[in-house]
Amino acid sequence: MRLIAIYRIRCSPDDIGRKAEALAIEQSVELPLEALSDRAILEDIVGRVDDIADLGGGSYRVRVALAAQTVGGEAGQLINILFGNSSLHEDVSLEDAELPPDLAAAFGGPASGVEGLRMRIGAARRALTCAAIKPQGLPPSGLADLVYRFALGGIDFVKDDHGLADQAYSPFAARVAACAEAARRAAAQTRHPTRYVPNISGNLDQLREQTRIARSEGLDTLLVAPMVLGLPAFHAIARENQDMAFLAHPAMAGAARISPPLLLGKLFRLLGADAVIFPHHGGRFGYSAKTCGAIAFAARAAWGPLAPMMPVPAGGMSLDRLGEILTFYGRDTMILIGGSLLMARERLTEASADFVRQAALLSEENGDGRDQALPRA
Repeated sequence: MRLIAIYRIRCSPDDIGRKAEALAIEQSVELPLEALSDRAILEDIVGRVDDIADLGGGSYRVRVALAAQTVGGEAGQLINILFGNSSLHEDVSLEDAELPPDLAAAFGGPASGVEGLRMRIGAARRALTCAAIKPQGLPPSGLADLVYRFALGGIDFVKDDHGLADQAYSPFAARVAACAEAARRAAAQTRHPTRYVPNISGNLDQLREQTRIARSEGLDTLLVAPMVLGLPAFHAIARENQDMAFLAHPAMAGAARISPPLLLGKLFRLLGADAVIFPHHGGRFGYSAKTCGAIAFAARAAWGPLAPMMPVPAGGMSLDRLGEILTFYGRDTMILIGGSLLMARERLTEASADFVRQAALLSEENGDGRDQALPRA
């Protein structure tokens, strides 16, 4: 059984055959084939080049078949097999991966997915709303006040800023207790089940303890940054807590030459993310419309038994772009607006309520939008 790793290599036409073969060996046995005498390894383990396509301009798309058994069912080894040593070559990037159904199913994918997130809020058809509490430096009481005012406006998910960890000015346990209570207090007034979403961080022991604290406050949704935590740690926490939902943050996801649709849309989903945050085009980051569409497509596309993951476009979004966003992504989307809502200051609750009203109205106007028609790559 083989998985397929798809790379882009930049080189001269004379070098592409040699470079492709070297890549297949590097990502499998990592030694000259002349050193191998075991026929089974030569036939079953050594990577093989399945196809080379000329993309023009000195770039080539190379498909390499790698032995699925070398993954060993472990998240870190999966990324190592796909791009470990070869990430050191500046002329190589990892563009996509095709996993055998049994291997994908073994990793599990989202435990809640799109439908689980909708059930938490009781919103069957409209786009979901999300806001972020910031900046760093606020004490728990200040952050809890933001949660309360967002929740009074009817926001569905109010998440920590990903920079909130376990700092002295806002210790994790104190922050989570204060913010969870604020969300409960607002829900008692609005009857809307706003979810406060704390950011968990640190080593695996700390992640487990922070998850326990969140549970003790009745929380069922967590924010994670898989590339900061490490993919194996994220996968472990997601598998151990399948009754909880995980919003994946893209911090550090741009540090490797791995295409965003693969990393954010497929690998985060594979390892248990129920929603993925990424920068929508035209914001303060440089993703193109094509890249954003491909991330959303990968997040929600049929993939064996894996549940679809909800795309969360973000990154400097404002209310005046809601119609455009919903037309582009469709309503199986969670829209994250942070800074532009916080700019309302004393009118934060009113601005949040306006966000919620517009998102609901535009969800109806746009119907399913481009849910099934987003570009694949």
